Order: sequence, then structure tokens, then C-alpha cells
Amino acid sequence: MQATVTRPSERDVPASWWAFKRMIDVLLGGALLLCAAPLIALAALGILIVTGGSPFFAQERVGQHGRRFKMFKLRTMVENAHDLRDELMHLNEADGPVFKIRNDPRLHPLGRLLRRTSIDELPNLLNVIRGEMSLVGPRPALPCEIDHYDDFALRRLVVPQGVTCLWQINGRSDVSFEHWMDLDNRYVDEWTPLGDLAIIAKTIPAVLRKDGAH
Repeated sequence: MQATVTRPSERDVPASWWAFKRMIDVLLGGALLLCAAPLIALAALGILIVTGGSPFFAQERVGQHGRRFKMFKLRTMVENAHDLRDELMHLNEADGPVFKIRNDPRLHPLGRLLRRTSIDELPNLLNVIRGEMSLVGPRPALPCEIDHYDDFALRRLVVPQGVTCLWQINGRSDVSFEHWMDLDNRYVDEWTPLGDLAIIAKTIPAVLRKDGAH
């Protein structure tokens, strides 16, 4: 019989699936990072010229089983963006424990373009190589968001958090928080190695269409 690894996701997943997932993360993630490096460098230079500040941003996120890590992104907001969150809470357009503004005033001049094209998320690939994230899995949440999750939402943490996911290819910020959690729980219950590859393939046209990217 094939060995299995039991996870608190109410599934017995073959150990070979986890090994294959990690292999894809390292091989494909590494290749994507190499290909994206010139674009990341160009975007970083643009941010440096436009804002005069650091082009990269490391933010604490919650990973698999609640482990915290620093997620790398290209900086799309002004330096003190987090300090302005409470002042702008009345503009929040998202439901649930999420803060999103379609035309966020904290974005610097290049920020909206980087978000619309998802270029700001390319440094996530470094987190994938480091084993803190996977190419496919629920998007890592902020600790302050996790604090308000119920048991259903917390189930998304039993798998590695990812760069892309079902939410990413099904509308992203245009879907409700409840539907978002439904999609993440569906991934927890149904993911397979081939399913991961299918999600990766569907991410490209979703990014090009800019579905829910803001």
C-alpha cells in the first residue's frame, strides 16, 4: 500500500502527492523566478525612482498550521500605509475581516499598475523556494485577519498557503469573503497534483484579464 500523510483537513493524502507538490514548487517556482527576475528588477527600479524608498516590502503573514513568515512583495503603497489603515477603514469595500479599497489612496503612482498586472506578487516566488509557501494554495492572510476567522475559515491553514489558488482564478477581490472561504475549503478537500497544475495554467489568462485585481 502507498504511504499516506494524515492532515487535519479530513483527508488522507498520499505522501507522494506532498513530495510532488514540493518538487513542482522548487523546479517550476525556480524557473519562474529566473524568468521573472528582469521584470522584478525593472519594477523595483521604477519604484525606487518614483518613490525614493525601498522597492521591496516584507509583511508578516500566516502560513500552514499557523506558522508566521515574512512574505515578499514589490511595494505598491506609501511607506506608512499600515499606519493609515484605521483612518481609511470607513472606505473599506470588502466584507469579512478583510480590508480592501478599489482605488486605495495609499497606492504610490506605480502601485495601481503593479497590482492590476500582479507584478507586485512575483517576489512571492522566493517564499516558494524557501518552503514558506507553495505555488498553489490559499493566499496567506494577515495575522489580524486570522484573529477573526471561524473554524470553517481556519481550515484553509491545513495546507500550504500559495501564490495562486481557486480564489485567484475565480474573481479574486470581486467575490465575497464567504465565497472566498468556500473556494479555499474546496481546495483543501479536493486538491491533487494534477489539479495544482491546472490552477497554475488557468492563472495566466486570469492575470491577463486582470480579474478582480485591485
